Amino acid sequence: MTHEAWGKVRETLAKRIGKNNFTSWIEPLRWAGLTNGVARFEVPTTFFGDWVSRNYSDHILGLLNAEGHAAGRTEFFVPMVQAANAPAAPLAADKPARAPKPSRARSDDELPGATLDTRFTFDSFVVGKPNELAHAAARRVAEGGPVTFNPLFLYGGVGLGKTHLMHAIAHELQSRQPQLRVLYLSAEQFMYRFVQALRDKQIMDFKELFRSVDVLMVDDVQFIAGKDSTQEEFFHTFNALIDQNKQIVISADRAPGEIKDLEDRIKSRLQCGLVVDLHPTDYELRLGILQQKAEYYRQQYKGLAISTGVLEFLAHRITTNVRVLEGALTRLFAFASLVGREITLELAQDCLADILRASDRKLTIEEIQRKVAEHYNIRLSDMIGPKRLRNIARPRQVAMYFSKQLTSRSLPEIGRRFGGRDHTTIMHGVRKIEELMTVDSQLSDDLQLLRRQLQT
Repeated sequence: MTHEAWGKVRETLAKRIGKNNFTSWIEPLRWAGLTNGVARFEVPTTFFGDWVSRNYSDHILGLLNAEGHAAGRTEFFVPMVQAANAPAAPLAADKPARAPKPSRARSDDELPGATLDTRFTFDSFVVGKPNELAHAAARRVAEGGPVTFNPLFLYGGVGLGKTHLMHAIAHELQSRQPQLRVLYLSAEQFMYRFVQALRDKQIMDFKELFRSVDVLMVDDVQFIAGKDSTQEEFFHTFNALIDQNKQIVISADRAPGEIKDLEDRIKSRLQCGLVVDLHPTDYELRLGILQQKAEYYRQQYKGLAISTGVLEFLAHRITTNVRVLEGALTRLFAFASLVGREITLELAQDCLADILRASDRKLTIEEIQRKVAEHYNIRLSDMIGPKRLRNIARPRQVAMYFSKQLTSRSLPEIGRRFGGRDHTTIMHGVRKIEELMTVDSQLSDDLQLLRRQLQT
């Protein structure tokens, strides 16, 4: 068999296993000949040969035989300085597949949950004030080059964009530098692989795999909290990659110091890089996300009209997280296309009634105090402080009134939020506003304006 024939097999393999798997595991192979039914290849490391043997030998043998070359098994070896004509010692040959296939970025053969979503790119990420720092940091990491902060730790609540940014970084790195070994997986998958390696007595393979990557990305790291053996291995993997100046990107649902049952030494390592919080979305960011999503759906649902004000309504009402927001718009477009109607505010209210009920914003006393203080141009500290000047006392009573009207908090609890005041003080403030609003038109107008602002 000639190198040209092996070249044909390589071309078919590239189509069958995907570009990134081919680049990482097949391209480095060096054809060494076919003798007595044994296809021999030079490999860069023992670990590399073992992995290819377990995961791609069947593919290689099948294609060799399909090309008319009788091959019964494969043999992989690391070339070394030898006496003339001395045969190289084999290092791996046709072992049964026992370890999971590598969860490489943008791979066709990843474990469930590790495959990158093609929708999650930087182009599709809507940037606003709550996430601009996280976006900028992710962009910097995705540019590659010298590591400037390591690790990058992204944290925030559900549906705020952590996973989107993780996927976007991996996509960008693979696009800019295809030769990089980018490993993206969840903390749960990291634990799964570790446990499987222990069970199969392949812990050295596990260690070499994770220590040989250029970029390690672990999502939802809070999952390993309380799992001592997994934390131990994660700690050593983290240190080994940092020592090699390899980039690490981590995400979690809270800051490192707030993850319960996570070892202190791991918390310390995670805090040594850049820790970035993705804040809850504001109205402008939610509207921007909806506008981008609506534009995409307009291309999908040709001729489907959406009335003015619908997107603004959804951005005001659905404040829980971006996933719920996008899911609501998806449902709305699908429903409107099925019934053949324009997307109006009335249709949105009917179609999304359950989501709107579940997403009704729970107003806090702090929000009321802040909004009232801004309206009357006083300091928030004066709102809850002891001053009794009329230009401070009246706005304070307005805030007390709305706290009683628009929240489910008890009078004693409201009193505590107003500088530890007694509940009778709150009752007096509420009654005073109720009396004045019937005779003071300016106050009545102020209350109507503030109510609209607080309830949208």
